[in-house]
Amino acid sequence: MKLTVLGCYGGYPHNGIGTSSYLITSGEFHLLLDCGSGALLALEKQLSPLQLNAVLLTHYHHDHTADLGVLQYEWQLAPGAKAEPILPIYGHTADPLNFGSLTWPNSTVGRAYNPAKTLKLGPLSIDFIPTHHPVPAYAPRITETATGASLAFTADTAAFSGLTDWARHADVLLADTNFYADHQGTAWHLTSTQAGELAQQAQVKRLLLTHLPQTGDLNQLATEAQAAAGSDIPVEVVKPQAIYEI
Repeated sequence: MKLTVLGCYGGYPHNGIGTSSYLITSGEFHLLLDCGSGALLALEKQLSPLQLNAVLLTHYHHDHTADLGVLQYEWQLAPGAKAEPILPIYGHTADPLNFGSLTWPNSTVGRAYNPAKTLKLGPLSIDFIPTHHPVPAYAPRITETATGASLAFTADTAAFSGLTDWARHADVLLADTNFYADHQGTAWHLTSTQAGELAQQAQVKRLLLTHLPQTGDLNQLATEAQAAAGSDIPVEVVKPQAIYEI
């Protein structure tokens, strides 16, 4: 299983880099995990969007869904062979209006996932935990069935104790790390220290920081997370177009 970073900023694109979007590849199966601003242009550097097998959305904030509409248009208008005649887009139904928009006639179809049950998508099994965020959001833990390799993606969330068991022993923890350690006030995202502590408590094999702030020194973000994670867990700030083996 491979993770390709398409966009990694929170809120809005910055310095030519888009917001949350990732490509998960297992064999010939291609899953788009969130579809933020700039996702399609970034995806085209890896493969044609028409070769996607499915899209999975953690929630409906715009920095995770901004390119969905144009993806639907591309599926409708672009010439070429498609991996799926109608592209399935998986989302939750806690927001019926946004879920309804996932269906575009003869192009895409919205499919509801039940966060309390395992979702099977091709060679992948996906389990969810509800996060702490201003809107309903669900963190997916993606397991490659054949190898057991696991990616735990926090999606957008404040820190809470349930994340530890959910992420335990994951091969890769992809953590929403929108704040530096000295952040004050309301935090609907993890700080660098909280991301590192989660990695250490869950004893994951690797920590990748994403949903990044547009300001400050990202090397500092990594240093703060590494201090909390301990020396045995590698910590890295993700980079656009980087490909990580899981």
